[in-house]
Amino acid sequence: MFVLPVRVYYEDTDAGGVVYHGQYLNFMERARTEWLRALGFAQSVLRQNEHIVFVMHSMQIQFKKPARLDDELNIVTQLTEMRRGSFSCQQQVMRDGLVLLEAQVKVACVNADSFKPTGIPARIKIALESS
Repeated sequence: MFVLPVRVYYEDTDAGGVVYHGQYLNFMERARTEWLRALGFAQSVLRQNEHIVFVMHSMQIQFKKPARLDDELNIVTQLTEMRRGSFSCQQQVMRDGLVLLEAQVKVACVNADSFKPTGIPARIKIALESS
């Protein structure tokens, strides 16, 4: 499990001071990126050296409660399935232990040039599975 703390800023909210629904996608993207970085895999380096990128395949989201301006959130990411060329994870946006949003996310590995599906390198799979 990986946790990324995030504070809600004015730019994240709508006119009512509630987090705009699309902003949650940004929070979750940052969490997945920082999860990979914490495991030693910066996405820019993977593109340059391994010629792979991770792209969004699909996502299912349940919005449960709103987050508001100045809230301190935790974006929780946990691997749920590893396949040859993709992985799935559950992500939650939490405030003080309360789940505000829950998402099931599938991420695919593709060739950086052709964007055709490719296998996830073994060392990345091992790191994700052991996190």
